[in-house]
Amino acid sequence: MKNKLLLIILDGVPWRNFRRLFGNLEGWVDSGHAQVARHRACLPSVSGPCYATIHTGVEAQIHGIHSNEVRFRVAQPDIFSEIARAGGKSGAVTHSYWSEFFNRYPFDLVRDIEYDEPEGPIHHGRFHTMTGYNHDNQMTPCDADLFATLTMLCARHGIDYGILHTCTLDSMGHRFGHDNVTMDKACYTMDGMLAAFLPKWLDMGYEVIVTADHGQTDRGHHGGREDLQQDTALYWFGEAKLKKEFARGDGIIDQRQIAPTILKRLGVGVPGTMKAKSFLA
Repeated sequence: MKNKLLLIILDGVPWRNFRRLFGNLEGWVDSGHAQVARHRACLPSVSGPCYATIHTGVEAQIHGIHSNEVRFRVAQPDIFSEIARAGGKSGAVTHSYWSEFFNRYPFDLVRDIEYDEPEGPIHHGRFHTMTGYNHDNQMTPCDADLFATLTMLCARHGIDYGILHTCTLDSMGHRFGHDNVTMDKACYTMDGMLAAFLPKWLDMGYEVIVTADHGQTDRGHHGGREDLQQDTALYWFGEAKLKKEFARGDGIIDQRQIAPTILKRLGVGVPGTMKAKSFLA
């Protein structure tokens, strides 16, 4: 691979909360070591469809994942499949939906909770299901544990590409909304946990993207068309620079741009189904 890259998805964080509450990430931007741009989710702005769009580079109306309740192994080429085809190694520390969309469906708790499969397309998978999730019981793993697990996959298996996805802030947002003391503290805690691992990943030679799949409203909702529901931030840690329109703030990264951008940074061919252009210069 030309480069190594990690994609960190903090589920359900609106642009406003990233920019005002994540002081660690913003400090990297202020110091010139990272760049930030607005990133807009495709519609519907729901987790499952967004996960599939982020990795296939096509919208729900093409990949067919229209809601969290519609799940199957997607047919389109995706980041994992193309890395495997090119001889690279990938790892995932995510919700089980990612395994279903990009490895095999349905998810088997015993077989699929953890696997190391040389043929891929996901070579090293560590998954959680949040079985039993409800308004009062989030069933989310500790984020520091997830960050540590991804770091372990990098160190132990030398993965070229890794994705980490956590639902903590999305679940907190559904319960409390996004404009209150509880969410302020939750974002601060996430930012602090991330701060402990970002330097490690950079020292290991990885470029890093930190973003969310979608935003969320003050009433804890997402799924429709609204800045708070669709718009989030994308932080870029890497040698390449954002295209001028994104760096200036008058451009918005389309969610379909993420997959081809990642493949280009890795030096992997971009399949014809991914028609959006890279957001990097």
